[in-house]
Amino acid sequence: ASDDFTYTGAPTVTGITPNAGPAAGGTGVTVTGTNFAGVNLSTGVKFGSNDATSVTVNSTTSITATSPAGTVNTLSDVTVTNPAGTSATSSADQFAYENAPTVTAVSPPSDSTAGGASVTVTGTGFLNASAVTFGATDGTGVTVVSSTDLTVTSPAGAAGATHVQVTTARGTSPTGAGNVFTYVTPPTVTGVSPGAGPVAGGTSVTVTGTGFATGATVAFGSTAATGVTVVSASSITATSPAGTGTVHVTVTIPGGSAGIISATSGADQFTYDPVPTVTAISPTAGPAVGGTFVTVTGTGFTSGASVHFGSTSSSVFSVASGTSMTVIAPPGTGSADVTVTTPGGTSATSSADVYTFGVPVVSAVSPDAGPAAGGTSATVLGSNFTNATAVDFGGVPAAIVSRNSDTSLTVTSPVGTGSVDVTVTNGAGTSATSSADVYTYGVPVVTGVSPNAGNAAGGTTVTITGSNFTNASSVTFGTTAATAVTVVSDTEVTASSPAGTGTVDVTVTNADGTSVSSSADLYTYGVPVVSSLSPNAGDPAGGTTVAVTGTGFTNASGVDFGGLPATVVSINSDTSITVTSPASTGTVDVTVTNADGTSATSSADLYTYGVPVVTGVSPNAGDPAGGTSVTISGSGLANASGVAFGTTPAASYTVDSDGSITATSPAGTGVVDVTVTNADGTSATSAADLFTYGVPVVTSVSPTAGDPAGGTSVTIAGSNLTN
Repeated sequence: ASDDFTYTGAPTVTGITPNAGPAAGGTGVTVTGTNFAGVNLSTGVKFGSNDATSVTVNSTTSITATSPAGTVNTLSDVTVTNPAGTSATSSADQFAYENAPTVTAVSPPSDSTAGGASVTVTGTGFLNASAVTFGATDGTGVTVVSSTDLTVTSPAGAAGATHVQVTTARGTSPTGAGNVFTYVTPPTVTGVSPGAGPVAGGTSVTVTGTGFATGATVAFGSTAATGVTVVSASSITATSPAGTGTVHVTVTIPGGSAGIISATSGADQFTYDPVPTVTAISPTAGPAVGGTFVTVTGTGFTSGASVHFGSTSSSVFSVASGTSMTVIAPPGTGSADVTVTTPGGTSATSSADVYTFGVPVVSAVSPDAGPAAGGTSATVLGSNFTNATAVDFGGVPAAIVSRNSDTSLTVTSPVGTGSVDVTVTNGAGTSATSSADVYTYGVPVVTGVSPNAGNAAGGTTVTITGSNFTNASSVTFGTTAATAVTVVSDTEVTASSPAGTGTVDVTVTNADGTSVSSSADLYTYGVPVVSSLSPNAGDPAGGTTVAVTGTGFTNASGVDFGGLPATVVSINSDTSITVTSPASTGTVDVTVTNADGTSATSSADLYTYGVPVVTGVSPNAGDPAGGTSVTISGSGLANASGVAFGTTPAASYTVDSDGSITATSPAGTGVVDVTVTNADGTSATSAADLFTYGVPVVTSVSPTAGDPAGGTSVTIAGSNLTN
């Protein structure tokens, strides 16, 4: 045994117990690891660069040593050396020279009972901290930043104050005023009233719940409410901000680093109701006694919505969806706007929501032509026909065959000539005449020509539609007779076009006469015709995609905007071309050219660069003192810099869209043009932009019928009626 030689590797240190002690030294430390054989008892164990005292090698894996003096609040690696080398340092061999920990501050000093708050603890002796407790509960995620700083995540706790304590090998920090952490019960929201309001906001809302404290804030979704008032620990009032959809209403009270917020639930929801719109009603008329079921179509309809016909409320039968409801018309007279009211507001009135009480309305006559001898069975369509007492063709009574419904009558036409109005009469009055009620006797009527353009050499087969064609004797294109005329039916004739030039009227002749020419019977030879543009305005820089509609486009060789070539994107058909506008200014004619020539210019082909265009003014009359709210329609209005009535600026105006401006009329007299100005210029004046000061305007008469002997009291409504 005296000649034994042992081969051993360099030592390793895998642990030290305890891992902390005072800076004065003297702590008995057990070092565990490997290869401790041959360790020098004087210099073989070091704490940092200082030799340990009283070293005892218990085995090849255990040494007992006494710590030397060190520097407070520092970490020293404990290393072991044998003849083969010295142990490598690691976090497992570190010894902290420090005193027992102390906690002097906690930030934030309070947070939710739910826990989960990131808390910064300040004090001393935090090196090698093994635990941080909140009362009797350990925090999680402990990170030692330095001997005086650590962070920890708070556990859940009961409401009230508790102490935060730090534990190291040197002991646990004492309790004191500096380490108090207060658990605060989060607020709860148990109700929101009202639970809905308009998208524009501004609704006064009462929020009920628990735990509301002075300084609380309220949010609708992610948007802060205004006008927050803490009424009590269970009630807050606040004004809703603008928003959309359904959102959670949350309450945040002071506490933590960013406040303590209520958890969301189904009880805290608030719905933003859009302002409803009415886009259509069906039917649009009914008896004066009411009772008609009316389907109202639009948007933003909700359960509990109310509906009015003018100022008279109606009964809501059912709300089928957010876009459709059925209501029962109340009794009434004349015409009334149908409006819908929800928490989001009341629908704006328009021509689409007008309902007519009582007086019949004729919307169509089918067929709308027949022999002069009468005897044609015709269906009259419209409304308020239930109690019809008479149907007249130009003042001549027709025989009523059957009252099919409130919207349909079948009659037999009387003897007559020419074009007449078909009117229906009931106890409330007689239907007003319009283009929809015209019936034509005998003389042919041309309502369509297809195709409406063809080769200058003629020979195009053309279908002519209309009425009274049965005994047609000839068809002419301008003054030239067509060939191959075939009467297909009383409403259709085919013919082969003769040679011709330009645009001509196609007329049909029978024994009663020749059809009256109109825009419906035009036929164009060869040269293109431009009938519309969409859009008819665009950027002065060009680049706008424009659909050009007309005829004779098949072999188009070019499209010009005021003489400047446009880029032809595609020739879609003989009646449609898509182009890209060139750069230009002002209002120009868009022309199409083919081998036969260039389209004639007209108001239908105008395209406006930049400069505003006014196409309508509503109302078009008002008080000489001004103050009338006027809607101006047109194009290129988005960047308006001024609105004038004659030479006087509008009192105020609001740009609603590129096609609409709402302006308040200034004081004025007579008839003036309403013009809009932007950086590119001022709109050209036309009959469409006229506004009249002072002249009376009659908008309604009630009642609209009375005794032939007179004596009926009639209310006439309108404007400028004072004098």
